[in-house]
Amino acid sequence: MAESKPVSIHIMGNEYHVASPADEVEKLEQAAKALDKRMREIKEGGRIMGLERVAVMAALNLSYELMHGESISAEETNEINQRIKSLQEKVDSALASTAQSELI
Repeated sequence: MAESKPVSIHIMGNEYHVASPADEVEKLEQAAKALDKRMREIKEGGRIMGLERVAVMAALNLSYELMHGESISAEETNEINQRIKSLQEKVDSALASTAQSELI
């Protein structure tokens, strides 16, 4: 078994300390950079606020891509993002409606 090494990664301006097998550090750093890039793209889209929500959207996108093959075109990615945004809006609306009804 490979020896673990402490690694500092940066995602969305936050530093995270994780352990990684010494021979996998470079791959972990590349994965962190790719995740950071994806999360920044989602945040710059402007409709999703909050680090946690951005992280969930990035995770959903990556999960979808893994489940349906790694070679997704930009057009398909845009369509997926639009569907996710639509779902996010529906969730936000439902949460807002619930919060309103609890206040009444």
